[in-house]
Amino acid sequence: MSGQKGRGQTTLGFVGVGRMGGPMASRLLDAGYALCVFDTSPKALAPLVARGARTAASPADVAASAATVLLSLPMPDIVQSVTLGEHGLIHGPMVQTVIDLSTTGPRAAAVAAAGLAGKNIAWVDAPVSGGVAGAKAGTLSVMVSCLKSVYPTIEPVLKNFGKLFFVGEKPGLGQSAKLANNLLGAAAIAVSAEAMAMAVKAGIDARTMIDIINVSSGRNSATLDKFPKSILTGKFDWGFATGLSYKDVRMCVDEAEAIGVPMVVGAAVRQILAITQARLGPDSDFTEIARVVEDWAGVEIRG
Repeated sequence: MSGQKGRGQTTLGFVGVGRMGGPMASRLLDAGYALCVFDTSPKALAPLVARGARTAASPADVAASAATVLLSLPMPDIVQSVTLGEHGLIHGPMVQTVIDLSTTGPRAAAVAAAGLAGKNIAWVDAPVSGGVAGAKAGTLSVMVSCLKSVYPTIEPVLKNFGKLFFVGEKPGLGQSAKLANNLLGAAAIAVSAEAMAMAVKAGIDARTMIDIINVSSGRNSATLDKFPKSILTGKFDWGFATGLSYKDVRMCVDEAEAIGVPMVVGAAVRQILAITQARLGPDSDFTEIARVVEDWAGVEIRG
């Protein structure tokens, strides 16, 4: 892969090194890449700087130091500003490829891709799933859409994060895959919380009920992981914010409606996330959907 050489290493750029971006950037350092990083939080930058990463003054500065720049950002408007804004990547003289690891939705991806194409900068959708634990362990699923000619150049970088799935060349296809996945993740919590509240209020031990479900036809990602680790324990610490889950599900439902796919159940999931955010705040953990159901049912779902 082309890039500025530092101490014999390929230099990659990385913008957004928070809860997900930080561990992914750290894995790139483990793999022997040099990093030029930017984030608005000095606290987020500190662990990477301590390991030798160089900080940049702006996204444009990152794009003046690396041919390939990765993004891990929370919102579509931030991605647009970082890529196409006044101090965005588009103004960096060295950047050739931008890889977006964020969940921004297909329409935002299309806007960024078109804007960067005017400067002959390739756009890669590569949203990831697997949470902070997956980012640290390198076990994420990475949903990639980009030109086939670009894929071989970015594959070695993305393999450091987990398993890759190439879904097509159209900008935004990776985003569509991620939104579909995240809708299901939130839906599993919501419907499982309702079923568990019913069982517990009827008199069944919560952990026994989870054990039953997990060897039966109702098992899902929430009952297998989130209930045992974050809900039955009362910790609600899975590591994904309600506000971000609400954003993802809202974008999924909106995109589905825009292309003529009705989402009756998806709309209900969007609504319960809206209620959870209103009651507990956007920074609450999205497993706290279960707390809303508990309040309605008048029961606690604990082991």
